[in-house]
Amino acid sequence: MNRNVVFTFFLFCFVTICRGSGTDIALDAKATLLHRIDSLNLLIYTCLLTLTVLTIWVFKHRRVSWLHETGLAVIYGLIVGAIIRYAGSTNHITHINVNPEPGTTYNLSVPPDMLRFHFPASLPITPGDSPIANKTYAYSFRGEIVNVEQNEIDLKATFDPEIFFNIILPPIIFHAGYCLKRKYFFRNLGAILTFAMVGTALSALVIGALMYGCVQLMPASLASSFTFLDTLYFGALISPTDPLTVLAIFSQLKVDVNLYAMIFGESVLNDAVALVLSGAIQNYETRYSHDGGFEISGFLGAIGDFIGIFSLSLLVGALMGCLTALMTKFTHVRDWPLLESALFVLMSYAAFLIAEVCELTGVVAVLFCGICQAHYTYNNLSSDSRNRTKQLFELLNFLAENFIFTYIGVSMFTFPKHHFDPWFIIAGFITSMLGRAVNIYPLSFLLNLGRKPPIPVNFQHMLFFSGLRGAMSFALAIRNTVSEARQAMLTTTSLIVIATVVLQGGAATHALDYLRIPTGEGSNEESEALPYRDLYHATDTGESPPDIGLGLRNLDAQGPFYQIHS
Repeated sequence: MNRNVVFTFFLFCFVTICRGSGTDIALDAKATLLHRIDSLNLLIYTCLLTLTVLTIWVFKHRRVSWLHETGLAVIYGLIVGAIIRYAGSTNHITHINVNPEPGTTYNLSVPPDMLRFHFPASLPITPGDSPIANKTYAYSFRGEIVNVEQNEIDLKATFDPEIFFNIILPPIIFHAGYCLKRKYFFRNLGAILTFAMVGTALSALVIGALMYGCVQLMPASLASSFTFLDTLYFGALISPTDPLTVLAIFSQLKVDVNLYAMIFGESVLNDAVALVLSGAIQNYETRYSHDGGFEISGFLGAIGDFIGIFSLSLLVGALMGCLTALMTKFTHVRDWPLLESALFVLMSYAAFLIAEVCELTGVVAVLFCGICQAHYTYNNLSSDSRNRTKQLFELLNFLAENFIFTYIGVSMFTFPKHHFDPWFIIAGFITSMLGRAVNIYPLSFLLNLGRKPPIPVNFQHMLFFSGLRGAMSFALAIRNTVSEARQAMLTTTSLIVIATVVLQGGAATHALDYLRIPTGEGSNEESEALPYRDLYHATDTGESPPDIGLGLRNLDAQGPFYQIHS
């Protein structure tokens, strides 16, 4: 009798363990499948970037100038996105419909952050399975769904928007500040600040007002989903420029350094201005527009938020840059270049995170951190760290920029929250061009009243033509796609980015020829900041070559450049 009891007990334990291990094996298989899909998703983007790099090499070897790498990245992304979207997948996402219990109270406009899904203990549904234990699972909020039948590959191909702000954008913005051509940037600082700050705000206001008027003429279903603050937010996110393609061509053709500095400086600062401006609009909407009316106190408060957030973010970035300079100057960390480079990167990224944690703007902080790092910390670094940091951030900037443009193309087919409205899209294209024109031409006229030398008309046309939209506009548009209005903004922004990058970027060389802007007269490298004629003049008169290295130690580019042209 005792043997039978013992045998039955061990048999029960063995069966229970086998059933439990079968459940674990099924969960392991699901985790392995998700891991494979994540790896496949990353492999797709890696292959796209590899293909882009190889095609760029072919284009440079063949001297093709009608298409830039950013346009290539967008086109490749569109092709792969269409394949992912229409090739189909049998691996559909399993789901259970959950309804709130009667009497549950929560804010309908803002869904709960997490759902606790409770499975009570019950008998197995399928014969042979083990009883279901009493378990509770947590599910995090991901946003409103549009297509319940979306498969796993489509879902994984859509990145969390926070990845762009916290991982992709910081190296891009930091590189812009770290590699800033300071001499000609500060020489044209008045024009740059006017275009970047006054012009971006003016462009956002014009686009917002015109889009609101256009929306009111559209079908009632779309007009009812837009408020003036929505269209003003669209104006803020579509106003920043990303002339990466144009500047690359400028650098190759050695276009006038003042024109280069104005376009580059404006694009660097208007990204930060647009981000702070969009945040101020959101703050106004949250605090003051519950009744739908205009609040003068709210408007002044939004202006105060804009100035305060921008200034404090700038201060955070500058302080982190100066702190890094002091640490590298008064310590012996330069004896270990690897540790020195690691400290430099971590302190720079910390500037971004500190600003975000303090409810400021990390983009502004990391931009001015990069400027301070280049001006102060760079002189204290060892030669190995100088080369390593410049090459590292140049590489990160290249990969991040091309990744974003690739993802813009892929997301046109895989992102589930697009809203294609042809009238809104057409209006978006027209008003974005008008906003850019209002930014450039009236402000150039005002600047020329006191500027020596004035901005030529053909330079003004090139400034207008260089208003390509890019990473910042897309990142701001994809951050919130809950409402129909925000979904229409995302679709329109994506199409504007694609059209301007591919068409305007490819036509930049022809625009230079058509506008008769001279090329080959200047260089955009920091060590070659002066026009060639100044160097010729120095050699003809027997004078020593000018100090064009801004006092940086071990700047080897100055010597060979002088010898070549002497």
